[in-house]
Amino acid sequence: MSAADFIEFAALFPDETVTHALVRDIELPAAAGKPSPGTFALITLDNGLDHSKPTTLGPRTLVELGKVLEGLRERAARGEIAGVGVTGKPYYLVAGADLSAVKALEKREHGLWMAQLGHDVYRTLANLGVPSFAFINGAALGGGLEIALQSTYRTMSTGAGALALPEAFLGLVPGWGGVYILPRLIGPENAVKVMIENPLSNNRTLTGPQAFELGIADALFEPADFLEQSLAWAAEVISGHVVPERGNAVDPAAPDTAARWAAAVAAGRRFVEAKTSHAAHAPGKVLDLLEANRTITQAESAELECETLAELMQTDEFRATVYAFLDLVQKRSKRPAGAPDRNLARPVTKVGVVGAGLMASQLALLFARQLKVPVVMTDIDQGRVDKGVGYVHAEVDKLLGKQRISQDAANRTKALVTGSVSKDVFTDADFVIEAVFEELNVKKQVFAELEAIVTPDCILATNTSSLSVTAMAEDLQHPERLVGFHFFNPVAVMPLLEIVRAPRTDDAVLATAFELAKALKKTGVLVKDAPAFVVNRILLRLMGEVTAAFDEGTPADVADNALRPMGLPMTPFTLLAMVGLPVAQHVQESLNAAFGDRFPVSANLQKLIDNGVKALWETAPDGTQEIPQSTLSLMSFGTSPSTGEDVLRRTQDALAQEIGLMLDEGVVAGPEDIDLCMILGAGWPMFLGGITPYLDRVGASERVNGKPFLPPGRASRPAAG
Repeated sequence: MSAADFIEFAALFPDETVTHALVRDIELPAAAGKPSPGTFALITLDNGLDHSKPTTLGPRTLVELGKVLEGLRERAARGEIAGVGVTGKPYYLVAGADLSAVKALEKREHGLWMAQLGHDVYRTLANLGVPSFAFINGAALGGGLEIALQSTYRTMSTGAGALALPEAFLGLVPGWGGVYILPRLIGPENAVKVMIENPLSNNRTLTGPQAFELGIADALFEPADFLEQSLAWAAEVISGHVVPERGNAVDPAAPDTAARWAAAVAAGRRFVEAKTSHAAHAPGKVLDLLEANRTITQAESAELECETLAELMQTDEFRATVYAFLDLVQKRSKRPAGAPDRNLARPVTKVGVVGAGLMASQLALLFARQLKVPVVMTDIDQGRVDKGVGYVHAEVDKLLGKQRISQDAANRTKALVTGSVSKDVFTDADFVIEAVFEELNVKKQVFAELEAIVTPDCILATNTSSLSVTAMAEDLQHPERLVGFHFFNPVAVMPLLEIVRAPRTDDAVLATAFELAKALKKTGVLVKDAPAFVVNRILLRLMGEVTAAFDEGTPADVADNALRPMGLPMTPFTLLAMVGLPVAQHVQESLNAAFGDRFPVSANLQKLIDNGVKALWETAPDGTQEIPQSTLSLMSFGTSPSTGEDVLRRTQDALAQEIGLMLDEGVVAGPEDIDLCMILGAGWPMFLGGITPYLDRVGASERVNGKPFLPPGRASRPAAG
């Protein structure tokens, strides 16, 4: 088959933004005293849009690229060209398959055709009759990186970023040859890192130098003259003066390769188990392909890839992942529901942070690094202030040591952060946020003191995780200036900001909060002032159900592992230890006061807190986890144990109930915001689609609320017919 055979299929996508394959002939440079090796056809992949619109590979794009490559193959046969290169518009080689098009493939045969079309096009690239080169000038994701892998040789820009095969993260497999070529090029262990470990570690990507170090590229050049250097290098290769060395390449037939290959696959499966409890199917499918293709031909592997892709494209897991990644993280996060007109936002030229503890210090560092404005911290004594400023300086030094910032940037960031024991330093601040003890009266006192000092236009913010912003504002002369600005720990890593609007919060204040979130590289989600807002309310309802089952007599390992089919980032008792038993109990008590028995307060947990116990589990010398007898002796249990299945169903129904109530209360604009908050604030798995698609799929939404949260086809397969 050829690209032309897929024209009818491509016609099903009239709205595709086509990435055009633009060709120009270049006379290759001659080496010293040598003639030019000939004419070089350079393909530039470009959709004609600016860098905010990445180039992607949809059916029409692939058909056009295939036709161009077939024409170049004919020219090569006639001796008109000595080589072919592929590069991209600024910042991109190509950002992978068009997920909007893939999501629209409602029939299995259409998914199969999409996979086969890509293979046909890439097979042409790999068999032009002359050497092919990929000049990786920018992001190369999924099918974009596979274009490079299918080329004979590759150069890499040191400025290139976002290099990955992220399909396991997206609910798919690398479907256009990457799973076959990559382990042979860089070794099976490195291939598992790229195809499994990185995608399942928050979709981590490689930089240009990292990819080169692994052996993905043959040469590394600086961005300023990347194309010129790449063309000169290609001329040397075509002339035979340069033969790339591939130190990580593996011969699958070599005597020692079988054991290495098997060990890499086994390590990958252990990693998948640890990350997802095998609740996600796609990572296992990637490893199945990797395991099989050591002893089969590339054509046989391609057939397996196509069949696997066609199967996975029709799963709810894939559609939920695309909903979470594309509809929520890529789109909705950039257009927050309910956010006021950004033109109302005020400039922020100085930030104040009340408190100098760990959270306050993390906030000060974030504001200084991202806003590049003066940040001043206060606390009740000089020792605490010095410790907070010292923490910021130490973290800056760590970043410098890891070469993530320059010496100049480190010096400037340190100079921006200062401390004081007097709140008078806030007189010229535009934005002051408190990060003091989670006690309403303490926070109200802080804001009363601030209001007597700051200017009338200064915005006051609270980082509370559960307390009422309305109550904090009720005694202020200007309650309209107060906004909730709830970060998640660790501040530098977690992307969510719950932006809390109290009844009297001003539009200009809210608009400034959203613009600040954007400047801080966080995703702001508007939430109503309700106890624990979104993430903590859902997590505490979840932990409350599991803890209650434990208190009722369910064995600890059964209760703690009951939710493993959900593939959550950590078990409930692990999360409890990470949050801290006193903090979790304090928030649970607040929710119990607000909502009653839906949030039971555990007497056993309180006994542990009273006796200074930090966590239920302790790690035994053999690496297993156990509850010490000394801890068990502090607690008392009921006589109504549950099975793991009972605990799972009970928790599903509780979450469906709580989210239904939150939506009825108008805590957020819709279930999409619940999902976005849980993904970005709690690390909820993308393959679940967040939380509401999962509850829809398992039937909890129907059982509890009588209807699903999302319409059919939103994060699942469309209804038949």
